[in-house]
Amino acid sequence: MVKSILLVGVGGQGAILTAKVLVNGLMKAGYDVKMSEVHGMSQRGGSVSTQVRWGEKVYSPLIGQGAADYMVAFEKMEAVRYASFLKPDGVAVINDYAIASATIAAGQFQYPEGCLEAMQDAFQVFPLKAADIAMSLGNPKCMNIVLFGALTHVLGLEEIDWPQVIRETVPPKFLELNLKAYQAGLAAAQAV
Repeated sequence: MVKSILLVGVGGQGAILTAKVLVNGLMKAGYDVKMSEVHGMSQRGGSVSTQVRWGEKVYSPLIGQGAADYMVAFEKMEAVRYASFLKPDGVAVINDYAIASATIAAGQFQYPEGCLEAMQDAFQVFPLKAADIAMSLGNPKCMNIVLFGALTHVLGLEEIDWPQVIRETVPPKFLELNLKAYQAGLAAAQAV
């Protein structure tokens, strides 16, 4: 059986690195894995999505509407933007965090209220204040690995040594921080 996950966020939040850690772990576990990246206007804080599919045999990296088993949203408005890709029984790990887009920052639009609540009404949601957790660890840039830790709890792939995969994937100078971020995200998801 093929499983699909959609990672969505804003450029610069680390969605691509997170997907690479996920892909590396799944491949080490013997799965056939396909990944597709859609960068959008990532250099300017635009929407970014990465699609990962894994199973015994995967023919395409692309996830259709209503076909994703899981979603990780690095920003809550992006969760709503991509909600149509989740299956009705899909599970979402959502960062309870807002980033104003260029049009919102310019005052042309207002940030929409109730993003997290709308997702909770439609799907099983694991909400996390990943930015706060990352700040408590001393670096907001590890927010992506906090979310990844939560995701590993949701996926339930205990046979994969995720800390070892992180050791093999992230730059050495950020390794200890990312291992702490992983554990913090895992613990936060277990507490939901």
